[in-house]
Amino acid sequence: MTVRETTADTLLGGRVRLEQPATGYRVAIDPVLLAAAVPGRAGERVLELGAGVGAATLCAATRLAECTFVGLELDEELAAIASANVVANQLAARVTMLAGDVAAPPAEVLREPFDHGIANPPFGEPGRGSPSPHAGKNSANVEGAADLGVWIATAVRLLRQGGTATLIHRADRATEVAARLAAAGAGGIILFPLWPKAGADAKRVIVQGRKGAKAPLRFAAGLVLHETDGSYTEAARAVLRLGAPLAL
Repeated sequence: MTVRETTADTLLGGRVRLEQPATGYRVAIDPVLLAAAVPGRAGERVLELGAGVGAATLCAATRLAECTFVGLELDEELAAIASANVVANQLAARVTMLAGDVAAPPAEVLREPFDHGIANPPFGEPGRGSPSPHAGKNSANVEGAADLGVWIATAVRLLRQGGTATLIHRADRATEVAARLAAAGAGGIILFPLWPKAGADAKRVIVQGRKGAKAPLRFAAGLVLHETDGSYTEAARAVLRLGAPLAL
């Protein structure tokens, strides 16, 4: 296993310490926003599929101090970095990182259902666009053997009845994400747009469904991320810097 050069970074205004590879895919705001959308309550269990270096799980665990977490990551080296990040943030008592495939989760993930599942799956479809020359970035950005349908089906399958599956994805694939959630047995689907600024088209959307629910799909107001001068809005800053939840 190749040892990658890493950098030391922080999230949530310094509350989360994060080692991550110096090149390739770099954590931005998507996993922080995803973490803020987890509606966890005391005693509940949360699973992250495709955890990478653990950014979303670490942010969610920092906010939800009475929940336990499992992160699953295909890349063994990233899973090892994620495990080290768990220790560095003093969360080892509640957070476990595992190396494993979304398409064939390890036994540790299958033992009992989760209350919530989250994922920031690859946004790109195979064969569309130019692949990145960096293998790690390419695998993070483009669907592989486990396509979007596999990610969503696995997330819903591993939930208890009434549990939530929450994904962040490209806005132009929102209807596909919603349709696949419905096909996997989730209802009460919420589309929560992330507007770059007021009046601009959304590029990202958070999509959440509840296993076994029958409520109709709902478009939420969403979140405006930036002011006209490029600074974060007060609402976005509360989530990204202070660890506030997103109420979908």
